[in-house]
Amino acid sequence: MIDLLDLAAELVDIPSESHEEGPLADLFERRLRDGSKLLVDRIEDNVIARSDLGHEHRIIIAGHLDTVPANGNQQAVIDGDRLYGLGACDMKGGLAAQLATAIAIDEPEVDVTFVFYSCEEVAAKYNGLKQLFETHPQLVDGDVALLGEPTSAAIEAGCQGTLRVKALYEGERAHTARPWKGRNAIHRLGPALRALERYEGRTPVVDGCEYREAMQAVYVEAGVAGNVVPDAANLTVNYRYAPDRTPEQAEAHVAEVLGDCDQFVVDDHAPPAMPALTHPLLHQLITRNNLEVRAKLGWTDVARFAANGIPASNFGSGDASIAHTQGEFVERHEIELVHSALLDLLNKGVK
Repeated sequence: MIDLLDLAAELVDIPSESHEEGPLADLFERRLRDGSKLLVDRIEDNVIARSDLGHEHRIIIAGHLDTVPANGNQQAVIDGDRLYGLGACDMKGGLAAQLATAIAIDEPEVDVTFVFYSCEEVAAKYNGLKQLFETHPQLVDGDVALLGEPTSAAIEAGCQGTLRVKALYEGERAHTARPWKGRNAIHRLGPALRALERYEGRTPVVDGCEYREAMQAVYVEAGVAGNVVPDAANLTVNYRYAPDRTPEQAEAHVAEVLGDCDQFVVDDHAPPAMPALTHPLLHQLITRNNLEVRAKLGWTDVARFAANGIPASNFGSGDASIAHTQGEFVERHEIELVHSALLDLLNKGVK
């Protein structure tokens, strides 16, 4: 029988920073080909393992192989029932639960596709799941998806959208000894910054899950010289919004908050995903394991599934609030809970 904490530690000890996932993908491919009854495909550093039994439903269980750069935490350290190390929380504990499930299933009552993919922690253009949807969509098709992002073994439904905009405020240069001859673009930021400081995000409830919106200034770029009234100031704002808003509504809302700017440019926009709690497979997973259900505060690749018509939620071990920190860790009982819940779902299906 596989010890899941030891398996997670083994995964931590295989370096897999973004763009360097090859050795870990090799391990997943080897273990799945040797130890499971699933059909296995390898597309670059993405490993896909799936059943083909003709069942009514197909669930996708996905997790990313990469981690952020190391911070003196490269090696796994087990302390009792807790595992420390790079990616322990995000998301090698979750990967251990998923890999063990893929190996353990024999004749599942629901068809399943496991997708272990590369480059989630870097720019979207490198994302392995994105590339699979573009080049091999048949391998990532299904009725519903579970993404193993850290959720402390709860269901975090859907995800927020994230919008980043750049607002340009123009002025007119002048000598600082005679500022009345110009117009200070930095000073023009005042109303927008005060509006952001006072901003209180909505807390809408969507399908029983309460989301919490937020809007923050994240960059200010301005200035010419120490004796020059600046003629331009760029303000960058990030808005995290609930899935009951459309992308167009989100952009219009930010423009309204920022008010009178001279140029408004959408720098990056990843739309949200609605919760998918009504699907019978997710309903069974939640009720049979008495799982806590809450909103996902943040953006994850569940939105990539949703954009392709596949409802998705997050379900994994580890506390997302400590992901990417030097001291990130994962608890044994969370890995075991995720594994047992996935195994129960696949072996029993919809009853």
